[in-house]
Amino acid sequence: MAVLLPVGTRKGLFLLRSNGGWEVEGPLLSGWSVYHAIVDPRDGTLYAATNNPFYGATVHRSSDLGKSWERAEEIGLPEDSGLKLNATWHIEPGKDSELWLGGDPGVLFRSDDGGLTWEVNRGLLEHPTRERWQPGAGGMCCHSIQLVNGTMYIAISAAGSFRSQDGGETWQPINKDVAADFHPETYPEVGQCVHKLLSHPAKPDRLWQQNHCGVYRSDDRGDNWDRLDGNGLPSGFGFGLALDPDDPDVAYVIPEESQEYHYTAEGRLGVYRTADGGASWELAANGLPERAWAAVLREGCTFDRGAVYFGTQSGSVWTAPQGAANWTEAVRDLPPILSVEAADV
Repeated sequence: MAVLLPVGTRKGLFLLRSNGGWEVEGPLLSGWSVYHAIVDPRDGTLYAATNNPFYGATVHRSSDLGKSWERAEEIGLPEDSGLKLNATWHIEPGKDSELWLGGDPGVLFRSDDGGLTWEVNRGLLEHPTRERWQPGAGGMCCHSIQLVNGTMYIAISAAGSFRSQDGGETWQPINKDVAADFHPETYPEVGQCVHKLLSHPAKPDRLWQQNHCGVYRSDDRGDNWDRLDGNGLPSGFGFGLALDPDDPDVAYVIPEESQEYHYTAEGRLGVYRTADGGASWELAANGLPERAWAAVLREGCTFDRGAVYFGTQSGSVWTAPQGAANWTEAVRDLPPILSVEAADV
């Protein structure tokens, strides 16, 4: 079975197919910034969260892997909210026919018709803590939608992580012991700037997050968090996060120098791996350039059962087998990469 990587960029969508080497198709959806794109494992439909300065924020779908496209009907927010949809950020398949869509300003939508129409989630839109949320540098984006055994998790920059156990009717902040060094309170109820949140497929109570202020792990669905940087990582700041689906103790991060300098730490393109649940980290950069001031965004890192992948703002996609023993540049010179996902086709 071949691997397909939908790669979202500032200038459209590219499809990378493994066929001995890597074949590149694109750009598709020229003129659109593709913040995130997935292949729905249920039916093979390709979805893209797309944004354009003239046509606004929307979702495109293709049932033939990009040969033809349909655009969602107008996606907007209720007038009584006083809010405007600034961007679509993340698409996630749900149970049955559900699709979920995260957007800016910290909003969540649901579709039951294959992404043609979308209904806003009122529980999040009207959350009692919303007045304390603030946009991060990339806007107040809702991302990292995770669905695990009837529980939903989302992350919003900069509002924090939230959990729902009733299909999105209500949302509980899950930010205990997660720092917000830029906030008047170091550990507020909400206001944390989560960059990426993932649940582990083999251990559903385990969550990982790469935060503006550190790397964290929870073993109780987000009720409590342990901070994991400072033990081998050159920086706690970064965006990319990937897991090993077969081993809950293995995770990968790509640290950046700091919030002021959005390039990889210590001037090298370094992926760091833990094999002990974050107790220690080791550089796993064989094959990567030793000197590179690159940047990897929150949707720019992914994994499947065979490999780890990431894309840089300088237009390269890198891949390594599980364990990240050796990296290979699959493609270079794409437009700035916003997202990378993996699918079997």
